[in-house]
Amino acid sequence: MSVFDKAKDKAEQAIGAAKEKLGEKTDNQDLANSGRADQTEGEVKEAGHDLRDRAEGGVQDVKDKFNK
Repeated sequence: MSVFDKAKDKAEQAIGAAKEKLGEKTDNQDLANSGRADQTEGEVKEAGHDLRDRAEGGVQDVKDKFNK
């Protein structure tokens, strides 16, 4: 995963956490729920990027074995 993708996913999670806390402090359930959704979306994206990177690494390993 590129550094940019990882930073973007982490930022989305951090923003979601801040929105959730603000929503809880101001008794705004819509904001709190939106924050939780943002956090989950960031986590899912991060997991997807990690999975893609592992798959690319596996493909490269197979290519390396055939080239030797």
